[in-house]
Amino acid sequence: MTHAHDHHVHEHDHGHEHEHEHDHSREGFWAKVKQAIIPHSHGHQEAALDAALATDRGIWAVKVSLVALLATAFFQVFIVYMSGSVALFADTVHNFSDALTAIPLGIAFTLARRARDKRYTYGYGRAEDIAGAIIVLMILFSALVAIYQAVMKIIYPEPITALGWVAAAAIIGFLGNELVAIFRINVGKQIGSAALIADGNHARTDGFTSLAVLAGAIGVWIGYPLLDPIIGLLIGIAILVIVWSSARDMYFRVMDAVDPEITHLVEHTAEGVEGVQSVHDVAIRWVGHRQRAEMHITVDCDLPTHESHHIAEEVRHELFHVLPALVDVTVHVDPCECEKTNNHHHHTEHHIAPVAA
Repeated sequence: MTHAHDHHVHEHDHGHEHEHEHDHSREGFWAKVKQAIIPHSHGHQEAALDAALATDRGIWAVKVSLVALLATAFFQVFIVYMSGSVALFADTVHNFSDALTAIPLGIAFTLARRARDKRYTYGYGRAEDIAGAIIVLMILFSALVAIYQAVMKIIYPEPITALGWVAAAAIIGFLGNELVAIFRINVGKQIGSAALIADGNHARTDGFTSLAVLAGAIGVWIGYPLLDPIIGLLIGIAILVIVWSSARDMYFRVMDAVDPEITHLVEHTAEGVEGVQSVHDVAIRWVGHRQRAEMHITVDCDLPTHESHHIAEEVRHELFHVLPALVDVTVHVDPCECEKTNNHHHHTEHHIAPVAA
């Protein structure tokens, strides 16, 4: 017996939302630094919003980020032309790359607004994950360009001028990127968008590389001209670190991976519903910034159909409260094993792939 329906209009009682609290005050210094650069994510369960509202906010966030980062990058281009700073060039290339990631994200959020149909039966949310993969490639390209230019300046050094303007551009680059990072991460957490959060982390790291440009300018000013291309090289390497982190997150999405804690939460919640004897074959996947799930529950074989159905609906109802990003869940009801039922799966069990414990 399978129970499923479109959950797009389901209203959540936010008083039941499942939240985690972490005490970061006990963490060491480097743990706090890592937290500042790449904030901890709670599996994007912090809020449950209507799909149309979520994509509207996502598109709005993308537009604001695009304008802010392009303004910052164009100002830096002018200073690069005046000064010849390779560190600032690397930072500018990265800023342009970060700004242009708004294009695939905007397309993805627009597609996600479409209703699911007979071809795209899960909807168009996966476009957001594809956008995330494109963003990773764009970040990788910017890293390679920055590293190449830095190496060439180390091999063939050139004088740097207008150090005051370089320092000003670095400060503006940091402020612009940090504001965009805070904005993107906050909106990304609110709508549960992995791609938008990853892009916000990228902008935050780009802000810190702008401070490295400032350090390079100071080094040139006190008589160490090689510090500028060295800083440019370090910026390129820092970008590669972000590429690795973001690529790993996108790989998890493409492979339909979820935090094992979410799977345990689903099992524990379902087992807590009155009438459920056991839970098995739980499967959960992200589709864009929403989740879909399926599972089997075992109930008393003597129950009438309407009571089994009621238990399944109670399971669904509880799951919708503890997983705010959950848009739909399919519950298959199995009768308990007894002399009356014998093996109720003997017709299909040879078709079912084994599931690892």
